Amino acid sequence: MLKRQRTGSVLCTSCGVLVGVNDATCYNCGRHNPGLWGWAPAVRSLGNDLGFTPFIIGACSAIYVLSWALSGRPIGMSGGLFGLMSPSPLVLEYLGESGAIPVFRDGQWLTLLTAGWLHGSLLHVLFNMIGVWQLLPSIAELYGAGRTVIIYTLAGIAGFLLSSALKAYVPWLPYLGSYYTVGASASIFGLIGAAAYYGRRTGSRVASNQAWSYALSAGVYSFLLGGAGGAMIDNAAHIGGFAGGYFAGRLLDPLKHERIDHLIVAAVCLLVSVGAIAPRIMAAIIAVVRNAG
Repeated sequence: MLKRQRTGSVLCTSCGVLVGVNDATCYNCGRHNPGLWGWAPAVRSLGNDLGFTPFIIGACSAIYVLSWALSGRPIGMSGGLFGLMSPSPLVLEYLGESGAIPVFRDGQWLTLLTAGWLHGSLLHVLFNMIGVWQLLPSIAELYGAGRTVIIYTLAGIAGFLLSSALKAYVPWLPYLGSYYTVGASASIFGLIGAAAYYGRRTGSRVASNQAWSYALSAGVYSFLLGGAGGAMIDNAAHIGGFAGGYFAGRLLDPLKHERIDHLIVAAVCLLVSVGAIAPRIMAAIIAVVRNAG
């Protein structure tokens, strides 16, 4: 249960050493208020990611189900296996899909935040949520929960911005950029990018080789699958997400302990992201109900 501890010792939320619950600073890493006013045990019970992984999986899955339900489509394939249970383009537009048209034609810059919560088919959301489940807890162990939220958010923005810009300004490039794009894969590639930087920063060949191997294999697979047609693969978003995650990891420096301001910035990222998608959800529901009436 989430209970506040008022006396005794707790583990510092940054470095994990024992400190007094009311200590002003951690003697090991220097973090201010390492016991979080006695809430440190409750926070640590949520895991290294502070519950961010189940939150992302639950929210993306719920929004996908809602988008498909609002579309009023039967269970079936539209455009092959990757089109199984696809929400309608109109509903995805209501909910905030990104891309060259929403961003650069319509000026809807908040779609750089909302598109990462949306998915275009059952397999699309399934594969992406598996990626979140596999990667996000590991990155949280390397960087801390707060910095992982920041990396995840910035990578998504970078990925959708690159995809939108390429299709808007150099539309002749093959398999790069999208007029409309959705999915958590830009942020997932950002997690891989952060792992790649961690390997470089720490000198860990294992971490670096695994990250680059994962990125290259996933990237090649994306290009091949995207070129085959019928699959919703946004290669530019993957490239931008990886770069965004790599440079966010560099900015946040995994060799330094996570600070309270990282958690504050992470909370702001979550509030802004949720604040961007929530009105879209309400607007989509209202629009669909009105159209049905």
